Amino acid sequence: MARWLSFFAEYNFCVEYMTGKLNVLADALSRRPDYELAHITRVMTDFYDRIRMAYRNDESLASLVRFLTAGKEAKSEWLSPRQRSRLHRYEWQDGLLYYRVEPHEPPRIVVPNDEDLKFDILQETHDAPSSGHLGRENTFLSVSQAFWWTHMYKCVARYVKTCETCQRVKPAGHASAPLQSLPVPSDCWKSMSIDFVFGLPADDHGNAGILVFVCRLSKMVHLTPVPDTVTGEQAARLFVDGVFRQHGLPETFVSDRDSRFTAAFWQTLFQLLGTRLHMPTADHPQTDGQTERVNRVLEDTLRSVCAAAPRTWSERLPVVEFALNNSTLETYR
Repeated sequence: MARWLSFFAEYNFCVEYMTGKLNVLADALSRRPDYELAHITRVMTDFYDRIRMAYRNDESLASLVRFLTAGKEAKSEWLSPRQRSRLHRYEWQDGLLYYRVEPHEPPRIVVPNDEDLKFDILQETHDAPSSGHLGRENTFLSVSQAFWWTHMYKCVARYVKTCETCQRVKPAGHASAPLQSLPVPSDCWKSMSIDFVFGLPADDHGNAGILVFVCRLSKMVHLTPVPDTVTGEQAARLFVDGVFRQHGLPETFVSDRDSRFTAAFWQTLFQLLGTRLHMPTADHPQTDGQTERVNRVLEDTLRSVCAAAPRTWSERLPVVEFALNNSTLETYR
C-alpha cells in the first residue's frame, strides 16, 4: 500500500466514483471479446472439488447451501437464526459457498467442518517454502485472504504452536531492550537499513552469509548471498545490482558499525553521491533494531525451510525473500 501511495503521489488527479452500470467503457476494455487465452492453469482444482463434496457432509452448512440453491422455493425456516441474520454475507458461485467478513472486502470460500481440509490449507499456507513457516499472525492473514471458517484464528494459532519444525528451529521469545527510534522516512526506499547475516553453512559457491537490505518505510526486503570474506567494495556492487537499479539511491543508510560500512570506499562513495551514512553510537545497536528484527525472522525462516538440507539455503533465498515480502510485519501496526 505504501509503495502505491508513493507512486500516485507524483500525479495531481481527482478520484470520482462511478457505479459499475455507468462505467461500461472501462468494463469493455477489460473484457475484449477478441482476446482469448491459449491456456489457463487452474490451481487447486481438485482441492475445490473436495470442498464441494464436503458441503454434503456438513450438517451446519447443508441447510444454508440448500437455501441458496433452491431459488424461489427456498424457505427461511431451513436456516438457523444465526444464518438468517448473516444471510446477506453469503454467496453461492460455481458450487462453492462464499462469505464476506465485511461488506467492502472480497468474499472468501467457506471451508466445511472437515479437519483434513483445514489441515491441508494450513499446511500449504504455513509449511510451504514460499510461506516460510512464519508466525501465527502472518499465517492467519495468508489463510484469511481466501478462506473462512468459524474459529479460524484459534485453529491457526493451534497449528502454528504445534508445528514441529518451528518448535525445533526457532528460539524461544525474549524481552527486547527499548529501541531508539529514527525519524519515519517520507517515502519508500528513501531510507534503507543494511546488515550482514553470517554463520550459515557454506553452499556450493562458497557463500556463507547474506547481505540484507530493508526499506525502513515499507519493510520490503532484498537478500543476496555472500561469502564471509565479502569486502565493502563488493557489498557496494551488490547494492547497485540488487537495490539501486530497482529503487534508486536512498537519502540515508542505517547500518551497524561493521568495518565494511565504515571503510574509506563507502565514505567516499556516499560523499560523491550525496548520501549520509547513519552510524549507531558504540555499544548501542538499538538504533538498527529494525534490521536486527528482520535478521532474526530471516534466520528462523531459513532454518524452517532448509531444515532437511541446510546447505541449499542459497537456492531457497529467493523463495524466502518472497515469503518475507508477502508477510505483514508487526511494525506496520
